[in-house]
Amino acid sequence: MSTRTANTEGDVRTAPGRAASAAAVATEAERATEPKQADRSLKELFGDVTSEVTTLLRQEVALARVELRDEAQRAGKAAGGFAGAGFAGWMSAVLLSLAVAWLLDQAMNRALAFALVGIAWAVAALILFKIGRREMRNVRPLPKTTESIKEDVRWLNEQKS
Repeated sequence: MSTRTANTEGDVRTAPGRAASAAAVATEAERATEPKQADRSLKELFGDVTSEVTTLLRQEVALARVELRDEAQRAGKAAGGFAGAGFAGWMSAVLLSLAVAWLLDQAMNRALAFALVGIAWAVAALILFKIGRREMRNVRPLPKTTESIKEDVRWLNEQKS
């Protein structure tokens, strides 16, 4: 059975009838100010830091590779779907454009009818281009790797100070 109890504030105190040892408290205070690896030379410590930084960089590169591979696979599947949809859409657009132009041909000059259909497609292309450009500006590549590298830089800066 333990002789220590915790009060509501979370400190640990000795149970009634047991006095805390002043020597134990002094020993804990001395340990807090001692170097953690006093028996190691500065060269050994720098070697460890260099090794840890190298390992960290290798892990970051591995994370980036995995993340890129996964994103490339998803992008490839999406590109295949878009390619199929694009071809079907293109065929529909050509056939419907011809139908509209021939329909307008009944009311006006044939060249003017086809020109109006072409202008309508040019306006649609401009609108779609602007939407695509706006969406492309929102693309953020490798978000996890970028955040992880920022954390590593913060950690390295803390280690320096």
